[in-house]
Amino acid sequence: MPRGPSLTVMSPGAPPLRWMASLLYVAVLATGLYYAAAGLAPAWPSVARLVFVAALLVLLAVEQAQRYVEGRRGWAIVLLAARIGLLAAVAAADPGGFARALFILVPFFAYFSLGRRASIALAAAYLLVATARAATVPGWRADPETVSDLLMLFIGMVLTVAAAAVVDEQRRSRLRAERLVGELSAAQRQVAELSAAAERNRLARDIHDSVGHHLTAVSIQLEKAEAFRDRDPAAADRAVADARTASGRALREVRESVSALRAAPFSLATAIAALAEGLDDPAFRVSVELSGSEAGHGRNALEALYRVAQEALTNARRHAGADRVRVAVRLDDPAATIEVADNGRGFAVEAAAGSGLPGLRERLAALGGALRIDSAPGHGTRVTASVGGRP
Repeated sequence: MPRGPSLTVMSPGAPPLRWMASLLYVAVLATGLYYAAAGLAPAWPSVARLVFVAALLVLLAVEQAQRYVEGRRGWAIVLLAARIGLLAAVAAADPGGFARALFILVPFFAYFSLGRRASIALAAAYLLVATARAATVPGWRADPETVSDLLMLFIGMVLTVAAAAVVDEQRRSRLRAERLVGELSAAQRQVAELSAAAERNRLARDIHDSVGHHLTAVSIQLEKAEAFRDRDPAAADRAVADARTASGRALREVRESVSALRAAPFSLATAIAALAEGLDDPAFRVSVELSGSEAGHGRNALEALYRVAQEALTNARRHAGADRVRVAVRLDDPAATIEVADNGRGFAVEAAAGSGLPGLRERLAALGGALRIDSAPGHGTRVTASVGGRP
């Protein structure tokens, strides 16, 4: 059996039933008082008048009390029973019989406290009771007024149940919309959290790939300066200058990452040339080969390839013991590929550790690219990365 909370929460605006029922109660009360004042009911006993007025006033109070029991089905049933009893008292004390029209409110109230089936059952019960009462009057079938009253009661009951169904569907639609809005808000929060996590991962990769590289270069140049301080002061001074240049680049890239300013154009060729120049010296020669055009390749893809070159060159200088490295950049259509090969001591790829290579794989995978590492102990290392094609 479908159920729902009280009608006072049915629509987003003013609760329709409360003011509608209250308005009908006031109309019936005013009509009864008019009957008494106009002398249209001379035989209306004082007790009946008192019951009539008191019951209608209590009904008005019940409609106001409805707001305090919203969502409580047990109390909604109690108030429905109270309404039925009070309406019966009003009808019994009514001298003109016009209060019987208020009974069409009962199926409406029942729809929201007991469900649709109970509402229809109560409407049918009232129709049967009204028909049975009319049948006690001789010749009622030929009495146009009696037949008209029964027809109007039937129409009123049908419209009441239909109106309750419409209001209930509006309530359900509003609740569904609110639920969907809540789910959408939750989804938006989840998307925002995932976006924030992705941005944090990107920044972590940037810090490792850019700042980490420059700090490594600074460390190498300072070690060189210390080693040549007594034997070759000029070489030591150049090493210190190179360290200062590398630290300046690191600071600049940190500022760019923090401020997220990406307006300046990025040139992979220029960046690779500057990278090679900063590391190249007699003990570590870096050669660069470039073919193709950067046009048609997105900034993110070119930056990812640059980070691969940074990581590979840093590893070759710091860990591989290499003295020669070749960097080959091929900017074909649609693939952009970079290859960094050194003559160092090599390593077992399956045993490689550190955050650099996984971070590069993540960066390239996010762009639909791939990373391949070929190395073995004593045979050097070749790192190949590609975006837009197979490496």
